[in-house]
Amino acid sequence: MLEERPFVGFLLITDAARAKEFYCDVLGLPLRHEDDFAVVVDAGGTPLRLSIVAEVPEPGGTNAGWLVDDVNASVRALAAAGVRFERFLGMDQDSDGVWRPSREGGGVAWFRDPDGDRLSLSHGF
Repeated sequence: MLEERPFVGFLLITDAARAKEFYCDVLGLPLRHEDDFAVVVDAGGTPLRLSIVAEVPEPGGTNAGWLVDDVNASVRALAAAGVRFERFLGMDQDSDGVWRPSREGGGVAWFRDPDGDRLSLSHGF
């Protein structure tokens, strides 16, 4: 039923100006729309609605992510722009913070937006 319908992603934010600075200036996502309720950016052709709320709950996992060609190069580029990547106890992450679940390739790294939403970069999945 929905296989041919466009998908919209949602994340919660508390400060529109701070979110625009992060998503548009740091991550480079184009602004599509802004009103009193949300900021909408273009995430690789998919609208990502950053809904303004009073408080963002701690995520139980990854909220959203991007598929990239080279996760280590993408991590390094974002780290150079000031993005801090997370490390998790018990996970064998490389020097860039990339976890590789198998020897066949692929990898994932996690970071947070200013409101604590957990985001990821991955390839090979």
